[in-house]
Amino acid sequence: MATRSRKKKRGARGTPASATAPGLSAPKMERVHFHAIAYDEQNFEERSFESVEQALAFCDASRTTWLNVDGVHDAEVIARIARFFDIHPLTQEDILHTAQRPKKEDFQHYLYIVLQMLRYQPEGGGVDSEQISLIVTPKTLISFEESPGDAFAPVLERMRKTPSRVRAQGCDYLAYALLDTVVDNYFIILENIGADIDALEEEIMESPNANVHHRIHDLKRQVMSLRKMIWPLREMIAGLSKQDSPLISTTTALFLRDVYDHTIQVIDSVEAYRDLLAGLLDLYLSNVSYRMNEVMKVLTLIATIFIPITFVVGLYGMNFKYMPELEWRWGYAFVWGVMLVMVAGLIGYFKKKHWL
Repeated sequence: MATRSRKKKRGARGTPASATAPGLSAPKMERVHFHAIAYDEQNFEERSFESVEQALAFCDASRTTWLNVDGVHDAEVIARIARFFDIHPLTQEDILHTAQRPKKEDFQHYLYIVLQMLRYQPEGGGVDSEQISLIVTPKTLISFEESPGDAFAPVLERMRKTPSRVRAQGCDYLAYALLDTVVDNYFIILENIGADIDALEEEIMESPNANVHHRIHDLKRQVMSLRKMIWPLREMIAGLSKQDSPLISTTTALFLRDVYDHTIQVIDSVEAYRDLLAGLLDLYLSNVSYRMNEVMKVLTLIATIFIPITFVVGLYGMNFKYMPELEWRWGYAFVWGVMLVMVAGLIGYFKKKHWL
């Protein structure tokens, strides 16, 4: 199954946040949805809101809060959140323009993290990418998703249980849990791409065709796209694990190193798939060439068998008056016998040479 990445074009950089809505790459939604969780080791409160004012009022500085925002098409909503948490205009611009490479930026009172969440679409035969933006403050983590989805459902399930390690830690550990979920999802994507590669290999061996050739190139483009996303992600997670920011605790830094190791495994898998696809392309070309050679060999053998027969028929098809065999009673049968002997002799010779 061919794989392709779907991502809309990025809007122009350097535009004020309030004026960027028409050029955004995020899909337009009816309304922005807010899902907020206030928690500690013993308490857990989960709420959904339709207005930014209600969501911000829920973010009490006295308790740890996770605010998830579904939809980044409304620049005014992003600006309202930015004013409440004192978020830099450049960060607002990066949230709105959803074509950022994975990175982290330290603004002292908050960390800004951006990465790409991937979703495999089996019915469409492709991979959709969605930008995830995280803002980590001492007491609040804000996550921005382009559209509603269940990207962080595993983390939510862990938080709803008691006891919960996520609830026992701060926002930095929650950020780690979200990063780990995104990286773990890459393994699922790679498994599906691996299954596509295996299916292509079988098809190449059975019946190579032009469609297979196009699908190999589609998969190669997708693997290269994954590589471009994951390499900067590795650098970003390595930077977080070095504890350059006071917002990252020593405990969380250890867990981030584990995510870094997972990222290395993903990169190794991507490189292996890239080599496999290069080998598949060579296998496809070799198989096509082999089948063409087999066809040409058969056609050449057929032509070779008919050359002496054509000579005999052409010889007796000449319009000379005096030819000894023309008046012979058994001439017709004799010519047929000669031609059959010639054909049998050639076939025997070809088999002896292992050409048949």
